[in-house]
Amino acid sequence: MLIVTEVDIKASKDWQMHQAVPLLDEIMTISPELNLQAVTAIENIVDDIPSFWLDKKQLIKLMHVLRHELYKPFDFCFDITAIDESEKQHKSPLAKAFTVSYHLRSYQRNQDIRIKVALSTSKSSSDNLNASSLDSVCSFWPNANWYEREVWDMFGIVFDNHPYLTRILMPNTWQGHPLLKTHPARATEMDPFTLPPYQQDIEQKALQFNPEAWGMKRQSKDSDFMFLNLGPNHPSVHGAFRIVLQMEGEEIVDCVPDIGYHHRGAEKMGERQSWHSYIPYTDRIDYLGGVMNNFPYVMAVEKMAGIQVPDRAKVIRIMTSEMFRILSHLLFYGTFAQDIGALSPIFYMFIDREKLFGIIEAFTGARMHPSWFRIGGVAQDLPKGWDTLVRDYVNYLPKRLDEYEKMVMQNAILKQRTVGIGAYSSQEAIEWGVTGPGLRATGYSWDMRKQRPYSGYDQFDFEVPLGHNGDCYDRCRVRVEEMRQSIRIIEQCLNNMPEGPYKAEHPQTTPPMKDRTMKDIDTLIPHFLNVSWGPVIPAGEVSVSVEATKGIMAYHLVSDGSTMSYRTRIRTPSFAHLQMLPLISKGQMVADLIATLGSVDYVMADVDR
Repeated sequence: MLIVTEVDIKASKDWQMHQAVPLLDEIMTISPELNLQAVTAIENIVDDIPSFWLDKKQLIKLMHVLRHELYKPFDFCFDITAIDESEKQHKSPLAKAFTVSYHLRSYQRNQDIRIKVALSTSKSSSDNLNASSLDSVCSFWPNANWYEREVWDMFGIVFDNHPYLTRILMPNTWQGHPLLKTHPARATEMDPFTLPPYQQDIEQKALQFNPEAWGMKRQSKDSDFMFLNLGPNHPSVHGAFRIVLQMEGEEIVDCVPDIGYHHRGAEKMGERQSWHSYIPYTDRIDYLGGVMNNFPYVMAVEKMAGIQVPDRAKVIRIMTSEMFRILSHLLFYGTFAQDIGALSPIFYMFIDREKLFGIIEAFTGARMHPSWFRIGGVAQDLPKGWDTLVRDYVNYLPKRLDEYEKMVMQNAILKQRTVGIGAYSSQEAIEWGVTGPGLRATGYSWDMRKQRPYSGYDQFDFEVPLGHNGDCYDRCRVRVEEMRQSIRIIEQCLNNMPEGPYKAEHPQTTPPMKDRTMKDIDTLIPHFLNVSWGPVIPAGEVSVSVEATKGIMAYHLVSDGSTMSYRTRIRTPSFAHLQMLPLISKGQMVADLIATLGSVDYVMADVDR
């Protein structure tokens, strides 16, 4: 069953007002002994999220208040990350060697909060530099598990009472913690890679799964359990992804998702690229999302730099983003049907994708990874005849979706394989960090474009598709209906495209128009410096989220007043979604797990980064 409903517009319009609610007073009324300190002016947090420093000894008390004692609690752990402060020039007076940042969200309040905990360093026998420990918050939010493991993996920060604190992105044999400032950022800064036979044996042994380490038993009273490796190279896991299944016969007793095989160090690269030159790297995060990956990054930089984007650029961004939403959903639609055994639909859907890629190529000169958004706007204006191309596609796709409805969604075999399979409730989705279509499939209406409109989404008329059961079928149904709504948005862009410039004329970050650079030296020199060295972004901190193809994607950027980012944090939806697999796969057959994996709609680049 699918429900299409309008989200509460009042909540979205009043979001800024909600952010101004004296949250601190509310917390202190409940627990006056908490020593929460608001961030100082020197930190220059520009994203309107209430942010506070807290002593680590009071962390668990505060988290209990936020999660259980507030009238409208913070039920969603959006992100946990850390910052190595050792080389920072514009440092907060309250900062020490490391800062652990907790980003929490209350859906009922439509409000976020950021808690910062300063940590000093201590010597350890295992590491030359190891951050002091911090209490785990997994008892409040189960999805904090992977985020804490990632912080330990990348920074060496220990979380006491964590269920199983082990590496998650790097192999267990890795030496050091990559996001420390002391860790090399380039291959040329490291010794040449070698893999002698003895080291190969060590690496192979490290890959062996140890059930006892994960709290699993090898046998029950009645039978021995079988442990099955699904992946990391298997067509049905959609990338370099490994799932170790604990099986009793054909039934899944438990499973352990194993990620990191596709890790490329995208956040580390953000520390060595200029603000402009990092844009192509963002395309490769969710490599099916195209310009949707550029969106939160450029908006975050624009906020720190104080850049106002022209209306035409805003509408172009929305139009092309919705095109990539369709492209991503079409691929999901076809591969989902293929995973279940319907081989024909994907061929038809790839024809539709090629037609849309032709439009993207006409706009940008590229297809999947156009890297087309720029700080202040887009790379170039729309070409002549763009409206004819778009209108033809807007008239073409709805009829094709009607055909696929009969071919896929009404297929009796597909419904038997997906209805009631891999289901979870709205509460479970929120606790485990599920966003986007996966959350809305449970009937919970939350869409960033409605609840917290950005780039002018509040000017568009569209609806938010909702499911009911939160199962594989509903997750597919919601995405199908989202394509129809994306067509609706694109048509409005087509009919109401504003005139004016396609990028802001901001001297600090936006290179001048090319035709002007060839006429006078005073324009050519700033252009050269901006492109070669990169713009200087004022010191500050910002987090910006968008409703991406697979859920909420966010960039948390820290600038130290330089031409490069001091810290680039990428919060991706797929990372959170895969963590939920053990919950929804227990009791399934392997064939059910394949359907569940397909319905989650993840790509490993979005997980591993």
